[in-house]
Parts: sequence; C-alpha cells; structure tokens
Amino acid sequence: MRWDNLFDDLESQLEREITAEEIDLQAEEERLRLARLGIRDRILAIHDAGLPEGERMLRLVLSDGSRIRVVPVAFGRDWFSGELVDESGRKPGCIVPLDAVAGVILSRGQIAPSLTGTPADESSATLSARLGLGFVLRDLCRRRRPLDLHLAGAVLHGTLDRVGRDHCDLALHEAGGVRREASVTEFRVVRMSQLLLVKL
Repeated sequence: MRWDNLFDDLESQLEREITAEEIDLQAEEERLRLARLGIRDRILAIHDAGLPEGERMLRLVLSDGSRIRVVPVAFGRDWFSGELVDESGRKPGCIVPLDAVAGVILSRGQIAPSLTGTPADESSATLSARLGLGFVLRDLCRRRRPLDLHLAGAVLHGTLDRVGRDHCDLALHEAGGVRREASVTEFRVVRMSQLLLVKL
C-alpha cells in the first residue's frame, strides 16, 4: 500500500511540474508575441475586433501634442485612413501617418482587443497593407484633391503638385477654391516626416 501511495505522490508531483512548465512556456510565448507588436498592429486589432461604434473611435496624441479623435477605415504600411470626429458631428476624411502618432488613449474596452493583434508580416500582407504613404499622396496628387496638411505649428491648405520619395510639393491657395495658377499664393516643399495629419 505504501508503494502505491509513493507512486501516486510522485505521479501527481510530476504532473504539477509538467503543468507548471507548460504554463511558463505559454507565458514566455505570449511575452514574445507582445514584444513583436507595433502600434499599427494594436490599432488594426481594435479596428478588426468588431467593437460597438463608440469603441471603434480612437483618441490619438500626435507628435506635436495635439489630440484628435478618429475612426480608422483602411490601413497601409505606414499610415491609416479614417474619419475625424469633431464637436460639430462632421466626419471629414483624413490620413494619419503612423510616425506622427505619439500615443493612443485607450478606453478600458479597447485594451484587451488591442492586444489580440498579430505582428505584421510583410510577405503575407494584402496589397493595400503594403502601400506606403507616398503612394496615397501620389493618388491624391493625381486626383488634384484640395487638402490640409497639418504640420507642427502650421496647417497648410492647397493641392499637391508632385510627390517624391520623402517629400511633396504643395501649391497653397485659399480653402474652398480650386487650384488655379492665379490663386496660388505659395509653393511649399514639405518633408513627409513632418506630416502629422492629412485632412481631406
């Protein structure tokens, strides 16, 4: 009888050690997964979580300290587009460069969904997820779409004339007007790294 008790005790001890080892391994795998998550992955996870409308809105702190509220719609490699939410209830479209996001203010309901993201894998991403900010700006340039470029300390209104690898040329003109040579007040070359927000 004593041998049976000894073997039962050893067996349960071994099971506890194996279970503890599996729990430690799972915890380490989770820590590694979280360490690979980028800000894009977390924002995308909130977008994909199927949250109620109010929980899909993100409160962002931009690199100049300004704050915006935006509902993400589509994601590229280094940007996302969405609808700005302002006090008047209007929802103008915008493009947010991810490098301009200094922080995201999460509600309690957004924390857990944001952590369910998976680290971006460039090779398996859809075409739109691989498109960079330059591609989107070139499309806006081709469409001759008037827009506002928000920079630290300035908002420039105009139409993009051309888009380079790391900069864009903006013809400044009055808001509400169309780009005409006579209405252009200034030509400005803007580094893309200085963009905080593109408001459409």
